Amino acid sequence: MTGCGQQRVTPAQAREQADQSALSPAASAGKSAETPVDCRKAKCIALTFDAGPGPHTPELLDILKKKKVHATFFLLGKNHVLAHPDLVRREAAEGHEIGNHTWTHQRLDDLTPDEIRDELVRTQDAIQKITGKAPTLMRPPQGGTDESVGSATRALGLSEILWSATASDYATTDTRLIGDRILDQASRDGIILLHDIYDGTVPAVPRIIDELRARGYTFVTVPQLLAPASPQPGTVYHP
Repeated sequence: MTGCGQQRVTPAQAREQADQSALSPAASAGKSAETPVDCRKAKCIALTFDAGPGPHTPELLDILKKKKVHATFFLLGKNHVLAHPDLVRREAAEGHEIGNHTWTHQRLDDLTPDEIRDELVRTQDAIQKITGKAPTLMRPPQGGTDESVGSATRALGLSEILWSATASDYATTDTRLIGDRILDQASRDGIILLHDIYDGTVPAVPRIIDELRARGYTFVTVPQLLAPASPQPGTVYHP
């Protein structure tokens, strides 16, 4: 749940605000040059994966590479980033966006400010050590956020990324059902939430990509979805 004092912004609002605040055509052109997909014109959707990496992640990365799709991975620190540094390195090297999904997957809105910061900082440090770059995005476990979480993310330079489509794949191994749920919920400027740690999920990804592409969708990372805006620390982005 988003705290009443937190700013909530949709991707379209972020892009509109960036357009209104652009200093010059040259500045806008520079941002567009860094982001080949313009989601102000294209029918964009972002594919995101939480709580990895894990044993299924290599297969997922092979699929994404074959399909030429870049995703956003929100990584868990303690038992995933530390256990699979080579996969974290591969995700970054293959052009995927890396985000923070906390150290132990506790709901952040149940923690003290110091505990919230510890959950985020430990994962930031672990990812930076492996990839050379600290994340700028985070996803709160179970979407649990409030003003204390917002204060911590703002101080750490992190934006909060929620979602618009989920398959509840933690509760089923039915690959067909996972795909159906995502396809039913897909929408322009949407953010898809899946987990690459569950048995039924990765096999659903090729169908999801193929069918959404057939509907005219372009797959982008979360920063591309927001561009020409840049994710702002402490802001909650929610389609």
